[in-house]
Order: sequence, then structure tokens, then C-alpha cells
Amino acid sequence: MDEQVRIPVVAGFARRRADGAAPAGPLPPPHSPPHSQAHSPKRTGKGLRARVPRSSHGAQASSGGRPDAVTAVEASNRGRVADLVPIRVGRMSAGPFAFLRGAAGLMAHDLAGTPVTGVAAQICGDAHAANFGLYGDARGRLVIDLNDFDETETGPWEWDLKRLTTSLVLAGRQAGADEDTCRSAAFDTVGAYRRTMRLLSKLPVLDAWNAIADEELVSHSDAHDLAGTLERVSEKARSNTSARFASKATEMCAGGGRRFVDAPPVLRRVPDEEAAAVAGSLAEYLGSLPDDRLPLLARYAVHDVAFRVVGTGSVGTRSYVVLLLDHRGEPLVLQVKEARASALLPYLPAAGFGPRRTEHHGRRVVLGQKRMQVVSDSLLGWTTVAGRPYQVRQFRNRKGSVDPAALAADQVDDYGRMTGALLARAHAHSADPRLIAGYCGRSGELDEAVAAFAMAYADRTEADHADLVAAVRCGRMAAEPGV
Repeated sequence: MDEQVRIPVVAGFARRRADGAAPAGPLPPPHSPPHSQAHSPKRTGKGLRARVPRSSHGAQASSGGRPDAVTAVEASNRGRVADLVPIRVGRMSAGPFAFLRGAAGLMAHDLAGTPVTGVAAQICGDAHAANFGLYGDARGRLVIDLNDFDETETGPWEWDLKRLTTSLVLAGRQAGADEDTCRSAAFDTVGAYRRTMRLLSKLPVLDAWNAIADEELVSHSDAHDLAGTLERVSEKARSNTSARFASKATEMCAGGGRRFVDAPPVLRRVPDEEAAAVAGSLAEYLGSLPDDRLPLLARYAVHDVAFRVVGTGSVGTRSYVVLLLDHRGEPLVLQVKEARASALLPYLPAAGFGPRRTEHHGRRVVLGQKRMQVVSDSLLGWTTVAGRPYQVRQFRNRKGSVDPAALAADQVDDYGRMTGALLARAHAHSADPRLIAGYCGRSGELDEAVAAFAMAYADRTEADHADLVAAVRCGRMAAEPGV
């Protein structure tokens, strides 16, 4: 059965699940091969090389029409809580790697002018090296994977790969690695992505789909030198729980229960009306969860709400922590975090993707996360507060991360191989790994091209960072360092 017959069958099956209707196409005859060789995804992927040579991915976009870095940061600050913008600018000013973390929109602008194959995937949109980490599954076991999806969209898989490799070059430079080591880290990251995609393309579909990102994947990516670092991060992550956060961030109330303690500027109490709006939004949140989660949350009561500042790229967005206690006084803390439109959204049409209408950006973030992870937070959902979309998730769910800029110089390439493998697995949930593997091939041609891109774009990012620092020094932008 060729591809022209198979696609309607799959689409018909999806409609049957949704509305009970019969499939739109005929079922395949017994024993027919799922693809003819002429129409195999692997061959289709190989065919894309004629239109988009793998070597073309080393090209930088033209700088014509590009906003200067300071103007781009100012634009990305619009709509954020004004009092928190100087914290965001201060964090981005800390170094080129930090600047890149907060400049997903600027890089998307630049990537929109670079070659893409047109193969769509659910992409992270902000797949820099610090957005990978550990978190707990429903049984408390630790998984390592991508863990930030604020910018997720359907888009070109190449964008995630180029952002990741650029971030590793910048992290390596900050860690004191020489240029050859940084280039090798970028090169090895692409190689791990390519080899992992090929491995997944050869597995039975269910095995590839359920491939867990764990120590076996670390071993596959030949990142053995990271074992000690990951073990230390794992030990710390196991104790990074709601209970520990609540013990430090809350106090007992005179009439029983607990409440948050002000710790400005990171954590602050909010007026009763604002707290009530957040707590009231949890009714909508419950409607976004599977029914089997509802009896669990019904055994908790809301005790307090506070505002808490979040990470570099998200600083200035509205984010709350909600304290829930069970009948024994044991805490569960939920994070209710504002979900803005993806920074990639204006630039995807130029790359051949979109336009796409999203009715609720919290829902977009949650569904994008679930499409990319094998194991997701069991309490992941979305809601609306005062007309703004939010995502909801467990706070401090045994989360832990490696700071790539603090690694030893000789570990940066190991970390690159690990994250490259993780990224391939995440993309393979929405894009056929046979298609991408067919394009990437066995040679290092793509590895060389993307590594060259990463080195050049890292240089551009360093210049952008210098412009931001100059704007702070001359008083054009306010910055609050060290927060």
C-alpha cells in the first residue's frame, strides 16, 4: 500500500475516534507492506537534499532589516509587569549565554531567513542547553528531558537544533573552553541528534514512541563523563519538592494552616482580590485535566496564593504559586504561569509554517509539552485569570538541571551529545524519524554545516549582548543585576 492510500486511512481512524464515524478509506489488504520502496519516508527524506543541501545549513541569514538587539529586547518586554523588566534586563546582561536565553524571538527572526527542509515537527522553540533537566514522574522516578515549552509551536526541526548548538558554543566559551572544543561540542550535538533519529527510525513504532529519556539514552549518546555530574544533580532533584519549598517559603497561621512569607523581589504576597481570582481559576484548570486526576485534587484545600518571579526569558510574565494542603497538612504547590503567544509566531510564515490560530496559549504550551515528552507532569493543565491564559503545573516536582556554562570544559561536548539525543527523541514524536533520518544521512555533512552556523551565530549573539550592556551603561535601559 503506498503513501497515497495510507494517509486517508490514518485520518479516517482519527475521525472515528472523535465522532464515531467509519474510517474514510479502505483498510489495507492482509500482508501488504506499509510502504513501497519508491514512496518510503526515508527515500523522501533523501530526496529533500536536492532542494535543501545539508551543507546549506551553515548559512547565516542576511542582516538586512534586522532590528538591533536593544530594540528587540524592548519589544519583547511589552506587556510584561513593568516593575520586573529591570530584573529581566539584568539577567540577560549577565553574559552572551544569558542573553541568548532571553532572545528566542530575535533568533527566530534570524532563523526565518535560513534554509529549512519543510518537515514539520512540534518544536520546543527555545531548545537552549539550559532547558533540559530532570523531573519526577507520577511515581517519583526521575526522567531527563526537555522541560520548558513556553515557545512551543509546530515548526522546522532545524530551528531547535541550531538554537541548541549555538547555546552550547556560548556555554562552552563561558566555561573557558577553547574554540575547537566549542565547535566540537556543536558538531557532536548534531551527530548525536542524527544518530538517535536513525536509531529511532529502525525501531518498531511503539518502541520508538515510548523510548524513555533516561540513563540508557545517556549511555547511547556516549556521555559517560557526565555520569557523576548527573548523579549529583539527581540527588539534589530528589529533595526539590513542594514540601521542601513550602517549609522554607511559608509560615504557620494563628488560626491553623500556612501562608506564604514575603521574600521580595522573588516572592511576594498578593492582595486578597488577586489571590481569589487565581484560586477561582482552578475550577477551569480542573476541566483541563483527565477525570482520574480529580479525586486526587479534591482531597486538597487552597490555603494561599503568592506571586513568584520566574526564569530569565519569562521574567516579567505573571506567575503565581498556589499552596494546597491535605488533611494532614502536607503541602502540594501548583504554579500558575502566564502563557504569552510564542515568540516564534511572527516568523514561522516566512519559513513556510502557519499562519496558525491559537485560542488559548496555556493549552498550546501544555499540548506541545505532551507531544514532545514521553512522561509529563500528571497535573499539567491550563486556565484563565483576568482574561489572560495560563499554564498550570506542579511546582518543584523533583526538578533539577545542569548549568551548561558551569561544566568543565571537557564535559561540554558530552552534554551536547546527551541533549542532541534528547532533542531527536522529542522531535520523533511528531515528525516521522524515518523522514528526518533519511535527510540527515550517515555522513557528517549536516554536523559540519550546523556547527559552522552555531559558531557564527554565537559571535552575533556576543555582539548583541555587548549592545545591550552598552544600553544599560548609558541609561537607555534599566537593569537590576544579581536577582
